[in-house]
Amino acid sequence: MMRVWSHRPQFLHLALFFAAYVLGSGFAQLLAIIPGTGISIWPPSGLFIATLVVAPRYSWPWWVLAGCLAELLSNVLWFHSPLPAAFLIYTGNALEAVTGALLVRWTCRRPVRLETLQEVLAFVVLAAGIAPIVSATVGSATVSWFGMLSQTFTGAWPLFWIGDATGVLIVAPLALVVIQNWRGTAQLSAARWTEAAVLGLIFLGVAALSLSGYLPFAYIIMPPLLWAAVRFEFKGAAVALTVLALIAAVFTVSGASQFAGDPESQKHRHIMLQLFLAISAFSALIVAAISRQHQLAVLTLRQSERSLRELVETVPALIWCAAPDGEPIYFSQQLRDFFGFNVEDKDVAGASRLSGVLKAIVHPDDLPTVKKLFARSLSTGEPYAQRHRLRRFDGEYRWVEMRAAAMRSGDGAIVQWSGVCIDIDDQVRTQEELRLAQDNLARASQAASLAELSASIAHEVNQPLTAVMANSHACQRWLTAEPPYLERAQNTVESIIRDAKSASDVVGRIRALFRRTVQPKASTTVSSVIAEARDLMAEEAARRRIRMDAEVASDLPLVALDRVQVQQVLVNLIRNGMEAMDSVPNDRVLRMRVRRVGDTVQTEISDRGRGVEFPEKIFEPFFTTKELGMGMGLAICRSIVESHGGRLWAENNEPHGATFIFTLPVETKAAP
Repeated sequence: MMRVWSHRPQFLHLALFFAAYVLGSGFAQLLAIIPGTGISIWPPSGLFIATLVVAPRYSWPWWVLAGCLAELLSNVLWFHSPLPAAFLIYTGNALEAVTGALLVRWTCRRPVRLETLQEVLAFVVLAAGIAPIVSATVGSATVSWFGMLSQTFTGAWPLFWIGDATGVLIVAPLALVVIQNWRGTAQLSAARWTEAAVLGLIFLGVAALSLSGYLPFAYIIMPPLLWAAVRFEFKGAAVALTVLALIAAVFTVSGASQFAGDPESQKHRHIMLQLFLAISAFSALIVAAISRQHQLAVLTLRQSERSLRELVETVPALIWCAAPDGEPIYFSQQLRDFFGFNVEDKDVAGASRLSGVLKAIVHPDDLPTVKKLFARSLSTGEPYAQRHRLRRFDGEYRWVEMRAAAMRSGDGAIVQWSGVCIDIDDQVRTQEELRLAQDNLARASQAASLAELSASIAHEVNQPLTAVMANSHACQRWLTAEPPYLERAQNTVESIIRDAKSASDVVGRIRALFRRTVQPKASTTVSSVIAEARDLMAEEAARRRIRMDAEVASDLPLVALDRVQVQQVLVNLIRNGMEAMDSVPNDRVLRMRVRRVGDTVQTEISDRGRGVEFPEKIFEPFFTTKELGMGMGLAICRSIVESHGGRLWAENNEPHGATFIFTLPVETKAAP
């Protein structure tokens, strides 16, 4: 109850509804010219349904109450029926309005404006076709029951139904226009106002001539009526129908219309008047809905075109379109700004637009290729894709990626070529700079490799040459002594020869590396190579007061190896171990252990120095922990071991010292 009270309509609106209801009832009484009936066209039915369709449902009781009061007043003023009969007839009218409004709102499921064909059909079928059945049944039963106007139920029912239906079709559209545009203002241009005035004069003239009998039949009014529906849509149709109903009523009441006649034919003629108005209303509303849908479709299409054009103009790409033969027909704004001209600017008499545009924008070196590839796409319909240079408005040529595809119709015919042009000049320049940087990096890498090779040569040759120098000085001392120590001098000379041969072998292998020759590997035992390395380092170990212990397994298999290279690895690792123990005061022991582990022969060289701080990093070229070291010895050792298919790594001992371990595979095939 509180919700109904809170939705109470404004008193002014209720008063206007009340007055319109009473006047509509009087208009119906004015047209009641059929003998034996009190109504013909019932305008309050259309007013009632239109009001309930628009109004909130919680306010309906107020409108029903206002309608009841208007009905009772109309009965006093126009009909003079018994009060119970008037109340029963109004009950039927109210049920009709509620039924029609509920059906229309339930079907349309949105504010009803009769702007679509679905809404118009629902309104005609439900509000003007089905809803009047309720009022016709109640009203006919009331008239028959009270014996009013000597009418039977079957005789009064068709008149009630067609009268209410016609009232709904004529009055409801006008009521919807008035209610929905109560506070609005007409937004028509001067041309539209002029058109409306001309149409109004034509409509009034044709309606007056046709309904007064001067023209052959009344339906000649349809062209101007449909003109109003097409050009002014629902509002024009509603106003035109109202004017038509008023003119028809005036001429019919006055007896000048073809719908008026003698008492015997009056009933038939009046039914024809109702059908004329109903058909006119139905046709006008249908045409207005179709026109409105067409206008909405055109508006939607224009909005889509505008949105698409705005999208094309703002997208960060250069877009163009061409005819099926390749003639350019459209440049986007960004493309026009890029070129500094539009497609029409390159039209030359006697030459194609395509040729003029291509000549103006494509780099001369790229023009033949572009023409060839584009001509191929035009002839085959295949997509076009090419990178080339385009001339900008300032004369600068920039690299772009041009792509185009054919837009085809339903039968597969090409209707248009659509293309996009993407500026990739910065990307191309970046790629070129990257290529130059890679070239510079490659040269720097070659220089670094050369420096690394030079350092490795110096490192490998320096060791035997140092030994040669030391032994030469020793030999000189033995020979200049009094008396000379010939035996020791002889031993020193043999050491000099051995070290010189070692340096020669290193140089020979470097020369073989540059000649890209492969040194053959011989099948031998690692124990013999260990023994030779011990002999080579025995004198240095004695000088450093270091004891070398070797533990070599007796069942070692043969291994395919380069004897000099593996011996070089052993000498390097033994010398590093000795140098690591320079700061150890006593217990200087270098242990060598050789054993088989799986399919490899594993060699371990352990010292008792300070250990290795970076076990992996020490194998990198130029990394050294020695004050005067070059950082190449361990890198060369790892390279030699890996070239034999083995591994070299370092581990720290507990509590101190380090162990260098390398493996050589057993399966390596030995050379003959």
